[in-house]
Amino acid sequence: MGHLASMTGYARAGGQAEGLSFTIEMKSVNGRGLDLRLRLPNGMDRLEPELRKLLGGPLTRGSVTVNINVQSAVTGGELVLNEQALDTVLGALQSIGKKIEADRPRLDGILALKGVLESRDTALTEIQEAAFDAAVLDAAGHCLADLVAARRSEGEVLAQIITDHLAEIERLTAAAEAHPARSREAILAKLADQVAALSESGANGLSEDRLNQEALLLATKADIREELDRLTAHVKAARDLMATGGAIGRKLDFLSQEFNREANTLCSKSNAVDLTAIGLDLKSVIDQLREQIQNLE
Repeated sequence: MGHLASMTGYARAGGQAEGLSFTIEMKSVNGRGLDLRLRLPNGMDRLEPELRKLLGGPLTRGSVTVNINVQSAVTGGELVLNEQALDTVLGALQSIGKKIEADRPRLDGILALKGVLESRDTALTEIQEAAFDAAVLDAAGHCLADLVAARRSEGEVLAQIITDHLAEIERLTAAAEAHPARSREAILAKLADQVAALSESGANGLSEDRLNQEALLLATKADIREELDRLTAHVKAARDLMATGGAIGRKLDFLSQEFNREANTLCSKSNAVDLTAIGLDLKSVIDQLREQIQNLE
């Protein structure tokens, strides 16, 4: 069996470079195509093209969200006086001083007020920025590898479930094939019952041609040969795709729709209650099959 991947997975990585620490999270869920959503810190939009190129290599389907957070890894940086905040504080003190008598606040008390002094990280030089970007992209590569591994691990579970569903479809198809209601004798008996019913209702004297027409019509309606053949062919096609592996989700989804069409027709043509029951069981398994296929890349 070829390698199959789910569209669901999660991975996390992190690192430090140039006095900054960073974390990268990648989360993948189902999607019709490949939808990449990058959430980068301010000033790091420059990495988006490289990240999209990186992700677009091994991933072909799924809604993928990438979160990157950056924090200072060391204490330091420069303290900057927020002039606007200081003016607001001084204005408030002046206003309060006109209303109540109190000692004037000390300078260290004013500077300790939130927002008056701000810590600002020292800007990276061009060389440092390039080194930091390289570290982030390297960690993103490792994170992506873990995401791909998680999706493949989930894909192995899905592959087994899908294989089991295909085996059940094959079993039910064989049961329908062997059902006695499909035999010529059963069809003739059904026709005899209908002719007897017509006779009892007063419709006597049916010509031989009319009886032959009714027999042909009944046999045609009850003939599910084509549906059985197509179900068998679809099972083989699905197994061939599974053996090939890769991004086969869309092709399997199309096949599951074809499976469902044949099961519906089988139910509509059925001339026996228990044959209809087989058709309904087929529909149930096919619905389960399609639900699992929706998760495949």
